Amino acid sequence: MKTQEIILMGHGGGGLLTRQLIRDLMVRELGNPALNTLDDGACVTVPEQYLVLTTDSYVVQPIFFPGGDIGKLSVCGTVNDLAMQGAAPRYLTLGLILEEGLPVADLGRVIRSVGAAAREAGVLVAAGDTKVVERGHPGRAGRPGLFINTAGLGARKPGVDVSVSNARPGDAVIVSGTIGDHGMAIMNARENLGLESALESDVAALWSLIGPLLDVVPGVRCLRDPTRGGVAAALVDIAESSSCGIRIREEALPARREVRGACQLLGLDPLNVANEGKAVIVCRAEDEAAVLRELQRTALGRAAAVIGRATDRHAGAVVMETRAGGERMVALPTGEDLPRIC
Repeated sequence: MKTQEIILMGHGGGGLLTRQLIRDLMVRELGNPALNTLDDGACVTVPEQYLVLTTDSYVVQPIFFPGGDIGKLSVCGTVNDLAMQGAAPRYLTLGLILEEGLPVADLGRVIRSVGAAAREAGVLVAAGDTKVVERGHPGRAGRPGLFINTAGLGARKPGVDVSVSNARPGDAVIVSGTIGDHGMAIMNARENLGLESALESDVAALWSLIGPLLDVVPGVRCLRDPTRGGVAAALVDIAESSSCGIRIREEALPARREVRGACQLLGLDPLNVANEGKAVIVCRAEDEAAVLRELQRTALGRAAAVIGRATDRHAGAVVMETRAGGERMVALPTGEDLPRIC
């Protein structure tokens, strides 16, 4: 049987086409001892005592965008959830929901991207599943697409506790780089806005940044990745969970000129725009210099900046000092300005 050029319903039927898809593409690109047995579950070894388990789903449109694609995003997003718990990624599962008519070449490109991102992040794809649905079933317009569901298993560093409830008055609030890059890149690509080509997603796996940081400053108080809802949502989570207030300075927020311009044009706040390769870090004031030094020595953290401090005032709320010299509350977005950004 000749290799099909598009995904057919038969690819999800459990027969010969399914087997060809798994062996000729998935195992070829993602193969490792845990996956290659092709059992219904993977038998893995994790000697560490403290494990972190997470799951996520990815429905981004379009599936290819400047700076990445849904495959890279699914790996990075999952290992970043582990990293924000102080856990080194060990294993992933990969669930694919493919729309009938999807070009096999597009699927191959996504799977190769998954493989490359997994190797870079030091994580193994240990198990997976593939389903095919009728064209139009996922609710997409235009070209057939795919959804990805993942689970991630990681080993937490001993003695590390980076819960968002740990912030204390006087702590420094740091963001590891420029904000809003992913959300604006997706909006530009999906809506054909024709904005500057320099808009590019920041999607990246963060353990190579966070792991060494925790070795140098094991007392980091809080970690949070500012994905949906952006930095605003991450800060509100920290403030509410710790019962601290947080004060930030608008002029301290690192954002690319292209992102600021696009947000201004579209009436969006960069604080609310999603990121996929940044971390919000809360640390003791005396650790601030060490955290910045460790972050800024890497490419992922070169633009890291202190954006504010935790305070014993306005408990559970986030306040921003504006460029104009005033103040405003930072609240969670009331709706969804940027749907399907991850």
